[in-house]
Amino acid sequence: MEAATIDSLASNLNGYLATDQVDHVRRAYYYAEQAHDGQFRRSGEPYVTHPLAVAGILSDMHMDHQSLMAAMLHDVIEDTGISKTAIKGQFGETVAEMVDGVSKLNKIAFSSRAEAQAENFQKMALAMARDLRVILVKLADRLHNMRTLDVLSPEKRRRIAKETLDIYAPIANRLGMNAVRVEFEELGFAALYPMRARRIDAAVRSIRGNRKEIVSQIQSAIEACLSREGMPSRVFGREKHLYSIYEKMRIKRKSFSEIMDVYAFRIVVDSVDTCYRVLGAVHNLFKPVPGRFKDYIAIPKANGYQSLHTTLFGMHGVPIEIQIRTEEMESMANNGIAAHWLYKSSDDTPSNAHIRARQWINGLLEMQKNAGNSLEFIENVKIDLFPDEIYVFTPKGKIMELPAGSTAVDFAYAVHTDVGNSCVACRISRRLSPLSEPLESGQTVEIITTPGAQPNPAWLSFVVTGKARSNIRHFLKNQRQSESISLGRRLLNKILAGHGTQLEKLEADEVQSALEALGVESMDALLSDIGLGNRMAHMVAQKLLPEEPVVTTPSSAKEARQSSLAIRGSEGMVMSFARCCHPIPGDPIVGHISSGRGMVIHTEDCNNISEIRHQPDKIVSVRWDPDVEGDFAVEVRVEVENERGIIAKLATAITSKEANIERISTVEKDARFSIVNLLLTVKNRIHLARVMKHIRLIKPVTRVARVKSKKHVKPIKGNIAPEALQRQPRA
Repeated sequence: MEAATIDSLASNLNGYLATDQVDHVRRAYYYAEQAHDGQFRRSGEPYVTHPLAVAGILSDMHMDHQSLMAAMLHDVIEDTGISKTAIKGQFGETVAEMVDGVSKLNKIAFSSRAEAQAENFQKMALAMARDLRVILVKLADRLHNMRTLDVLSPEKRRRIAKETLDIYAPIANRLGMNAVRVEFEELGFAALYPMRARRIDAAVRSIRGNRKEIVSQIQSAIEACLSREGMPSRVFGREKHLYSIYEKMRIKRKSFSEIMDVYAFRIVVDSVDTCYRVLGAVHNLFKPVPGRFKDYIAIPKANGYQSLHTTLFGMHGVPIEIQIRTEEMESMANNGIAAHWLYKSSDDTPSNAHIRARQWINGLLEMQKNAGNSLEFIENVKIDLFPDEIYVFTPKGKIMELPAGSTAVDFAYAVHTDVGNSCVACRISRRLSPLSEPLESGQTVEIITTPGAQPNPAWLSFVVTGKARSNIRHFLKNQRQSESISLGRRLLNKILAGHGTQLEKLEADEVQSALEALGVESMDALLSDIGLGNRMAHMVAQKLLPEEPVVTTPSSAKEARQSSLAIRGSEGMVMSFARCCHPIPGDPIVGHISSGRGMVIHTEDCNNISEIRHQPDKIVSVRWDPDVEGDFAVEVRVEVENERGIIAKLATAITSKEANIERISTVEKDARFSIVNLLLTVKNRIHLARVMKHIRLIKPVTRVARVKSKKHVKPIKGNIAPEALQRQPRA
């Protein structure tokens, strides 16, 4: 059966490849068949059916024989004992490099799946820079995996679908391969959100019959108009695919009926000149909607897409979206970079799509150079894969393509990294404007630079391009050591001044013992850490100063012992637990340093510290001691049906799980339901989860939730509630 399959592939290849090239592909197939012998896919088919199918997808794109050989062998290094050197000896260096580029890094142990994904993508990006065909083999591989997703477990299905929607569909879009992108999105959507996909599909089917008549009327009117004008063309209605409907509903907050009220058509003609003539004809036929015309022929999208887009008021007032393009533009829109191999021989000069793809990949390499690690790199790549572009002009009239929402800082980095680093102000259309102002298509942007200027960390909050983000981060990471030391010295001396001393006045042996206790080599390294925000000046000062007797507020010796042990990072400080969010062991926590009151422990997401969360002089990073013991207060809200004896049932359920009730109150919600507010004491989050699970089992209980944080109406200094400052852990 496999022989027949390879024979059918070979007969397809004979249509555009030389006989010796087809023989090379055949040889690669037999090699892969032997290497994967005894291996089966989850579906039960021999494993070699997968590389054969991948090669079949690439043959539809009319890819060259080396790409097809790489497709046949793409899993050999990863899944068999055959090395890259052996493939190089059999099929040449080019094929071996492509196979290696597509292979995952499976010999390295990664700390998480996200890191493994990021490292593999980084490796593939480097291989893409050497040979663009690597990404096409990878996309074909992923496409066949998506088509055969049903046999996998639901969890794995969802993971692969999410990765496809996040990375591979945008890459296909970036390379102009619309047909592949649409299939990725449809398959990914069905796997990630099966219920939503089924609902939207059923809704589309139900209204298809009603739309048919209107579509036919509009199409006939357009065809008759173009025929009268003597312009030969193909007119056909565009069916919206499910994922695009879902995304419009989600992002634009539109109802299904609003989206489906728009009728979309595509007109394909013979030349660029005819495109503009057709545009005039349809504008005469139906009234155009102002501001909805886009000329992607004169200014193509970043992925090479070309077309005229216009929106019209059709018969009965229905909106009509029309795309007008040539046959070549149509094939370019569907195949993108693959059209280079589809329509040109390898001897020809690279197409525009090829050049654009190369520029994009060079941009990826620059981001990779500046990224601190693979996770940061893939974050920047995701940012860079924007579907929508704007087009702005330099003062000399050069067009720059940027993602939608870009600012003058993004523009500056797109011009050159040095321009971005030394940027201080900008003029948008000859008007002085803030650097954070989003740009719009058609604007002229002028960047004002100063030699001594530096990137501002605040820029990270509004830049949208991966290049700008990675360059700003790179610069900030590599700030001069002396600057961070000087800042650290100022911050530390400010704290020490409150204790009546200065860094220079401290005894050398005290300083040395503090450095050893903190685990740093020198005072400069410590000051640099403070300046960069890695250490709290307040905590360092505690170590440097001679020990003073600390008065703790807990009422008993046991509580005092508990307060000094519960939190790592709070050593030597009076400590209390905030009443607004009631942190318990297992919660992510931060410490709020309050003058004269010590440290108040809050949960990371507490509303009352939202305004000061990023102020290093007020917030310190702390964590629970692994061996923490004792009881901690936590607030729980229970919604119950009004029933006699329900409070007793709740109390019994709570005490049976070794939790105590400190306070209880009820509020009548309506005639049927009441809210019971409980203040419980538990040991940690696991203990709380058990208690809540036990409460849920009580029949009248409809909802149980932990009260995370209460925003206080009259916040005092530091936005912390007064009672939170007095809260102590319970032993």
